[in-house]
Amino acid sequence: MEGYCMKCRTKRVMKNPKAITMKNGRPATQGVCPVCGTKMFKIGKA
Repeated sequence: MEGYCMKCRTKRVMKNPKAITMKNGRPATQGVCPVCGTKMFKIGKA
């Protein structure tokens, strides 16, 4: 799963992607940037 890293400012493949549901009920995917270790986030179905 690819997501945008806010710290590196590039799209990268997430490490440990996890499907979650946001507070408003929308699906999302949460993972970790393999380079800097920042939390990454992608809204939408995986």
